[in-house]
Amino acid sequence: MTDKAPDPFSTFQRRARLLRITGIVVLLLGLGGAGVVYWTRPPDVSEDLSLVGFDRARTRQMEILYGKQGRLIEDLANDLKEPGTQAILIATASVLLASGCFYLAKMLDVDNETN
Repeated sequence: MTDKAPDPFSTFQRRARLLRITGIVVLLLGLGGAGVVYWTRPPDVSEDLSLVGFDRARTRQMEILYGKQGRLIEDLANDLKEPGTQAILIATASVLLASGCFYLAKMLDVDNETN
């Protein structure tokens, strides 16, 4: 039996490879999920003429009670409910996470070369 200690260079290389695979998986799943969220959205009824003025009273009451800041926060919350916005947030988060994985893998390779 040979009880060899693991080579630190191979450990760095394995971790870098695992980080790259994780980055690719996160990127593919994130972009795929964003596509699914975007393409399976319900039909847009905001242009329906029968709904003109429907939201006006509620918006005015919100402005009276909470001011302009309350209306701004409500508009932001409503925008976050839109599938297009959700898809952009999912895609951005997956790109950032995958970039972090690739960056850490590159740093492990650089650290491996300097040792």
